[in-house]
Parts: sequence; C-alpha cells; structure tokens
Amino acid sequence: MKLRKKVLTISIVAALGVAGTAAAQEATTAQAAPSAADQKATDLDTVVVKGIRGAIEASLDSKRGEDTRVEVITSEDIGKMPDKNVADSLARVPGVTISAASANEGAFDENDRVSMRGTSPSFTQTTIDGHGIGTGDWFVLNQSGTVGRSVSYSLLPSELVDKVVVHKSSEAKLVEGGATGTVDIITRNPLNFEDGFSIFGSAGAVYADKPDKWDPQISVLGNWKNTEGTFGVMLQVFSEERHLRRDGQELLGYAPIGAGTAAAVAHPELEGVFFPTLIGSALFEQERKRTGGMFSAQWKPTDTIELEANYFRSDMEADNYNRNYMLWGNRIINGTSGANGQVPLPGYIVRNNTLVFADFAATPGEGNAFGIYDQISRPGAKSSTESFSLEGKWDVTEKLRFSGQAGTSEGHGETPTQDVAEWDVGIDTGAGWALNGVGAADWHLGSANTGAPGTPNVDYRLDWIFGYQDIDVEDSEDWGQIDGTYFTDGGVLQSVDFGIRAAKHERNLPQVTAQGPNFGAAISPFDPAAWPQGFENYPGDFGDGLGGSFPRNIWFFTADQLAHFNDLYANRDPVSRFYYLGAYGLEERSEAAYGQLNFGGERWTANLGMRYVRTEEEVSNYVNAIDPTAPGVITTSAFGPYQIAVTKNTYKDWLPSANLKWDMTDDVVLRLAASQTMTRPDFSALAGAVTLSAPASFPGTGTGNGGNPDLAPIISTNLDATVEWYYAERALVSAGVFSMDIDDYVTLSTVNRTYLTEDNVTDPLNPVLVPVEYELTVPVGTGAQVNGFELAWEGPIGEYFGAFANYTHTESDVDDGTPMLGTSDNTYNVGVWFENEMFNARVNYNYRSSFYSGLDRASAFYQDDIDSLSASFGWKINDNFGLSLDAMNLNNPKIKYYAENKDRPRSIYENGRQYYLNMRFKY
Repeated sequence: MKLRKKVLTISIVAALGVAGTAAAQEATTAQAAPSAADQKATDLDTVVVKGIRGAIEASLDSKRGEDTRVEVITSEDIGKMPDKNVADSLARVPGVTISAASANEGAFDENDRVSMRGTSPSFTQTTIDGHGIGTGDWFVLNQSGTVGRSVSYSLLPSELVDKVVVHKSSEAKLVEGGATGTVDIITRNPLNFEDGFSIFGSAGAVYADKPDKWDPQISVLGNWKNTEGTFGVMLQVFSEERHLRRDGQELLGYAPIGAGTAAAVAHPELEGVFFPTLIGSALFEQERKRTGGMFSAQWKPTDTIELEANYFRSDMEADNYNRNYMLWGNRIINGTSGANGQVPLPGYIVRNNTLVFADFAATPGEGNAFGIYDQISRPGAKSSTESFSLEGKWDVTEKLRFSGQAGTSEGHGETPTQDVAEWDVGIDTGAGWALNGVGAADWHLGSANTGAPGTPNVDYRLDWIFGYQDIDVEDSEDWGQIDGTYFTDGGVLQSVDFGIRAAKHERNLPQVTAQGPNFGAAISPFDPAAWPQGFENYPGDFGDGLGGSFPRNIWFFTADQLAHFNDLYANRDPVSRFYYLGAYGLEERSEAAYGQLNFGGERWTANLGMRYVRTEEEVSNYVNAIDPTAPGVITTSAFGPYQIAVTKNTYKDWLPSANLKWDMTDDVVLRLAASQTMTRPDFSALAGAVTLSAPASFPGTGTGNGGNPDLAPIISTNLDATVEWYYAERALVSAGVFSMDIDDYVTLSTVNRTYLTEDNVTDPLNPVLVPVEYELTVPVGTGAQVNGFELAWEGPIGEYFGAFANYTHTESDVDDGTPMLGTSDNTYNVGVWFENEMFNARVNYNYRSSFYSGLDRASAFYQDDIDSLSASFGWKINDNFGLSLDAMNLNNPKIKYYAENKDRPRSIYENGRQYYLNMRFKY
C-alpha cells in the first residue's frame, strides 16, 4: 500500500512539474476559456457524420481534442455503426478485448462482453450517456452462478449509438466503477439533427448458416424539432430476430483417480492421475428476439437552460434447448453405490498426469451406465434492461455552469422454467476415449446405438429430473448527481469542476426452485409408461466442422415432449423445493464528491483532481444451518434447514487523478496520466450464490463455490503514457505504455464446509438427507499487477482506400501465483476499407491469444487463441436509399477451451457464419 501511494504521488508531482514548467514558459500566451454561450453554440453546431471517411475523421478529431486518454468510435451515418455489434467495434480499439461468454457457459456467435487491458469484464464500466444501467443475462448459469458486474452487449443494438467513447485514463469527474476504464455509449439528441422532421431506418434479414434460417430485422428512427431549434422529440424502435445453433463437444471437468478405486489398485501408477469426468456431444439451439426502443425529448427554453428526458428499453427473448449426450467417466472410474469402478483395458496412455487414452470393457447384464444424457429446455428464458433519466444544464453566468442528472434503471434475467430429463445411456456397452489436445476428443460408448432410445430400462433409463425454476434476477440502480464548472478569467488555471453524486444499486435473486422427480404422481417418473414416445435426431451435419470421432447421430425428445413430461412428473413446489443455496441479495449505497482543477496554456492542458467515494454495502447470504432448532432457522426446504445471514460494511476511498496533454509539435501529442480507480467485487463474489456439486457416490466429498461478503473494493493505481502523431488527414500513429498495481484483487481459495445433501444415488427411489463434506472455493483479496504497451496505426491509402492496424501486449501477475482472469498476452486487429460516392467496403480481422476464464467444476477453464474475420459492404442507391451487407465470423472460428494444461481439453464449439442484409432508408 505504501509503495503504491508513493508511486502515485511521484507520478502526479512529475505530471504537474511538466505542466508548471510549460506554464512558466507560456503564461503570457495562455488563452481564456470559452464563454458558456460560446460553448453552447459549439454544441449546437454539431455536424452529422456520414460515411467511413467522415466517421474516421470525426473519431480522430474527438480523440485529439480530449484532455485525457480516450478512444472514439463514431457512427458512419444515422443508425449505422461500423459493425452490427457494438462489442465488435470496440474490439478494434487498442487495449480492448471482447468475449462471447460472461462466465464458463461457452461462447455463442455474438460477442457479449468487453474488457480492457488484460482484466476481466467486471473491471470495465459501461455507461449510457454517462450513467450506469441495470442489466440482465438470459443464460441460467450467469443468473445463478458466476454473476459479474459487466454489462451484456447483446441488449444494446448498434443502431442506437451515435458514438462510443472509451476512457482509458481517469478524471475525478468520471463516475467511479471502472478500475481499468469506462466505455460510454452516447446516443443521439433530438436538437442535433439537421432537419426539422426526418426518418431513418433499415429493414432486412439475417441469415445464419449453421441453423440455415432467415430472420427479419427492422429499426426505425423518427425525429422532429421545431423551426426555432428549441424543442425536439426522437423515437426509435427496433425488432431483431435470429436463430442460433451451436455444435460442440464438452468435457465437463477432470478428477483424480482415487486410492481405493479398482483402477488404482490394479495399477498403482494411476493413483492421482486425472481423467475426464464427462465427455459429451452438445447441441445448443436458440431463437432470439430483441425488441425495444428509445424516446428522447429535448427542450431549450432559453439560451442558458436546456432540459432533456430519455427512456430506453430492450428485451431479449431467448428460448433455448441444450442437449448433451455424454460418456460418464466419473462413474466408470470411481463407480457408484459402493462399487469401486472399472480398470482400463491394457494399452491405456498417461501424458502430463492425464489419462489421455483408455478403453473399458462391456459388462453384460450388470446394468452399468457408461453414459449419461442431459436434455434441458428453457422456454421463456429472457433478459431485459430499461432506464429513464432527466438531465438539465444551466449557464448561470458566462463563468458558472451547472448540470444535473437523475434517473433509474432496472434489468432482469429470467429463467422461469427448465424442462429437464437426464437419462442413463450406454448401459453395459463399454466405452473409451482418446484426448487429442485442445480440440475434439475421440470417444465412444461401445455398442450403443446413439441414433434411437432403444428398449426402456435395457438401453436407456431415467436417471433424474433436475433444473432451476422461477429465476428472476433483478439488477437496479437509482442515481442523482449535480456537476458544476467555474471558468476563470484566464491564466494557467482555466476552470474548476466540482460535483456530488448519490446512487443505490441492488442485485437480488430471492427465489430458486430446484425441481426433482414427483414421487407423488399417479405413475412413477421412473416407470417407462411415463416417458415420452417418439423422438427426433440431431441435424445430419452436426459436428462436421469439429474434427474428432465421436457420436453425432443422436436421438432426443422434443422441447414440447420434455415440457409435457416435466409438467406431470416434476416436483416444482416453490416452498419445499426452494434451493436457498442459489439465492442471494445485495444492496450498495454510494455517495461521491469531487473537485478538479483544469489548467492550460498555448500548447498544453492538464488537470488535477480528487474523488471521494463512500460505499455502504449490505449482503444477504443464504447459508446452511447445521442446527435446525436455532433461532431464525427456516426448515421448510427439502434441501435442509437454512438461515439468512446479513453482513454490512462501509468503505471510504479517496481517488486522486492527474492528466497532462502536451502538443509537442503541430502534429505530435504527448499524454501522461496517473490515477487511482476502483471497482467493486463481483456480485457472486460478495453475495455468495452458493452452488454445490454432490459427490458421484456416497459417502464422498463434493465440490462447490460460495461468496465472501467482507470483500473490500478493488483499488487500482494506474500509470499511462502515450505519444500520438497525426501525420496526415484521417491518419494516426500512436504508441503507449500502461501499468496497473491492484489492491484487493479477488482470487480464490479453498475451504472445507459441511452441508446436508440429498443422496439420490445410493437408492434413487428413496433419497435421504445426509451430511456431506465439500471442498468449497471462496473468493479472497490479494494483490495483482498488469503491465503492457499499445501500438496503433490508421491512415488513408490514396483517395478512396484506407487501413488500420493495432497491437496490444499485456502481462499480468497475481500475488498468490494464480493466473489473472481475462489476460491475453497478445491481441491485434487489422483492417482495410474502400469508399467512393456510391460504394463502400470494409474487412476486419481480430486475434486474441488464450486467457484464463476461471474455475469450473473444480478445474481451470482457459479459452484458447481465437480469431475472427468480418466484412461489410454498402451501396448508395440514391440520397434516400442504400443497401448494406454485414458478414460476421467469415472464418467460421472454432472456440476452444482447456483446463490446467492443453492435454486436458474442456470444450470446442462451432457457431457458423451470419449475414445481415438490410435496405437502409431516410426521409
């Protein structure tokens, strides 16, 4: 802590020393700040940017004019960002990385999370027009498992965006919450349109080649302002549908071969060797529908007063069906119901302490299940976000300006129902696998006919019914702030910024219903008479692009069949099946105040500020109660007695910042920055949605994870230096270095805890509660460091062509020796574009090296190197109509994951390509 503060102090003093030297040399030529009236006139003279070249020029002009380290992406026209997805546009910014998964659910075909400088997405704050947003996730694992602070970009259509500003260095006046930076998505204002009445929009369709489906897409924006330019309203609506299909192979964790197993007894050298617990052929299908819109009203009753109201809402309907037909390595090796497993046949291979090749003999007549098959349908899955804000600006005098903002935002992530059936398959058939490094494994279930269910209780049987129900995660924020600026009469000190802000953020999941078999039904769920009749099969081209030899022609029951089966034979009582270990609650109240001094001379500007933040945190953890008779214990849940533990903490943080911009020549800009920034730990790290994985056999040791409500805010000390050379129109070469020293970085540690657990393995028809010891992974605070550099070039090539390239190298280190979440050593982007009066085209390539994504099922989870190729084409038919084609994932990337080393693959996915064809119009 002392070293960090000393470094920060030296950096700020050095920055001010440079500023002071420049001030002494240039005090006589320092320019007075523009008057408030002049500044407002400049605001009203906003020019609508059109075309690739215009957008690049506007972006570089905005970047160059900022006093701090920013990147700017400007829309090419009304409702036309450079990419269909805002996250994809941000991927081309040096130091910014994107991912298609929030946690360890595996990547889908749309990039959904944004992070900066080798850290997790939770360290990057996303705002809309300067304020936070309540957000939601549609995928159940992100609702009840790993719950971060990042915003889902799948809820933010690019058509809403005027420009995106990426703040890489901090100022006191920026809202706290982004340890590594802030992404501010700026929408349009009614009074900034050129015409009194105008309509812009696009209508078209998207084609996804993997599901082989066309779906409609439409977005319309209408704007009106009066002839005086003092009042205007804007309404934008959108409706976008698309189908998604993800082919995959999943290896769901690794476990060591135990000392008492038959394999270890027969071959002692196998004791402690890791093996894949499950290997599956996974088919995920989904239909997404995103609808919503934005309404804005702007009123300027006088030259000195401006008022604005904004409402935004986005809903994502995300019904999905996931099937995973799996080899059950854990049951084969470790056995069940008192058995001690099987011995691999001769010829097994161990590499890197991993059983990478093994075959197991068939067991005729014994009833051993060599496979397990999960069918999970989630009708009604959805996410949403909405916000309402009121803003005002008042130029009290030419020297004093006030602005204010108040609002509320709420997001939801919902999984009302999971229709689930889990089947034992590969009964007595034998099995085997061969792991081929990162990528698809070879595996089989002996003589099993995977294309049809076969004979009930001979070829397949019901294993269990599970799945969370009634999930509705609410994420909300209310805020209010007042900001002021006082302009001086000139000299080195040009203005003073000051302000206050208060906010309340809540994240709650009050109900989780964990269904099980309904043993009170007229027919037992385990009776074949209750099971669905008839079946379908995986698509004929399933897994064609994955490589490997594994089951592809696989039977399944339809989503409607599963729904009917669960309606009759699942116990979904919200009281007795309340799974308190998945529930949580959190409330954060924060107050902030800041002051910032802004300096300037003929060729330089600087600022020095301090932000004070006070956070009151109240966390509600649902915890297992060993003594059911203790006061406050609730005993109505079948999962055992529980109680709610409430933890309150208050934190006070001072966040200094200093920035210097020096125009070394007419074309070369030097920027130096030093600051302390903060973010708060992930919601799941604090609120402790405890999740447990029961042992495969009883007695045994389970695994799981839980929260730590006493985690302190994460504080980062940041140093940044950049040189920018604007060597021509629409051209830039830049180089920068950055360093982050992080206190209270959240990492994981293992503790042992005992929980009452339902044993449904020993006697599935008569499950009982028994005490089970779990190795529980919990978050703790430690130190971490991030260092790196960025290189970027952008420029025209002749009159109609241009190109860009950037590269970021990042190195990270965590004090406890664990890898840092989200750190890719290398990322780079290259692209070329063409534009004349009628046609335009752009091709972009993005690469990101492997990174650590966290723990999953007690195994590490790394995403391997990934690259993507995209392109867009446009044809201007006339001044009112145009055609555009956006093609995503043209290289059909395979998204690969691995565990502790690359001899332990975790999964591989293929999502296919997507093509967006739209007719654009304006009036």
